[in-house]
Amino acid sequence: MIIIGEKINGSIPSMAKAIAEQDADHIRKLAKRQADAGAAFIDVCASVSPDKELETLQWLIGLVQEVTDTPLSLDSPNAKVFAQAMKFCKKPGLINSVSMEGDKIEQVFPLIADTTWECVTLLCDDTGIPRSSEQRIGVFGEILKKAEAYKIDPGRLYVDPVVEMLASSEDGIAKIIETVKEVKRLCPEVHVTSGASNISFQLPLRKFINRSFIVLCMGAGMDSAIIDPSNEDMLGLIYAAEALLGRDEMCMEYIGAFRQGLFGEAR
Repeated sequence: MIIIGEKINGSIPSMAKAIAEQDADHIRKLAKRQADAGAAFIDVCASVSPDKELETLQWLIGLVQEVTDTPLSLDSPNAKVFAQAMKFCKKPGLINSVSMEGDKIEQVFPLIADTTWECVTLLCDDTGIPRSSEQRIGVFGEILKKAEAYKIDPGRLYVDPVVEMLASSEDGIAKIIETVKEVKRLCPEVHVTSGASNISFQLPLRKFINRSFIVLCMGAGMDSAIIDPSNEDMLGLIYAAEALLGRDEMCMEYIGAFRQGLFGEAR
């Protein structure tokens, strides 16, 4: 499972406070904790006003890179920001994210075409979030065409099926499961990723919904998640699910993670 550490995000109240107060030590500690817990990427999202976003991203990127060489996931709703923010990174990482809305892909894909940068792609377009799995797969097809046009290998794409909250869903996560399965059937080399938090909005004890969601999606083929890698309960479930799904030969990754103290009694 490719884990994208989610904690350095200004939309989280504690992180917004740290950014506002320029609490560099707090940010460094969060970065190191996520890296030590095995994150493949560390997401960095300023979530501040547009006029301050690039400056804040540069500051955050610098702090993270002081304590870890884990690649970064640059997270912004503004595609224009990526061109500048990429320059602050010591190594290629992940762009989070583009979609078929407007000209986002046309701005970002040329930037990463001749690099090893990877990219999260959301299955939405100018009509918004498609209501059916079939429509989302249609968006996926268009994204693949764009990737082919820019000679971007599908293995560099992380497809996000776009998760909506369970409390207002008519069919649970059936639509998401169907989308994940079809994406992997059509193009096995792409990655599928998602955050866990959106699914549980407005529900009590959200952690149980979040953990169940990740495990069910893994069963459908999801191989990446945007989570807190230092959450040992979630991490333990992920390693266990990998083993149960036959993706961990002789359970060696599960055993190794336990021995490292990433989850369980050894922590």
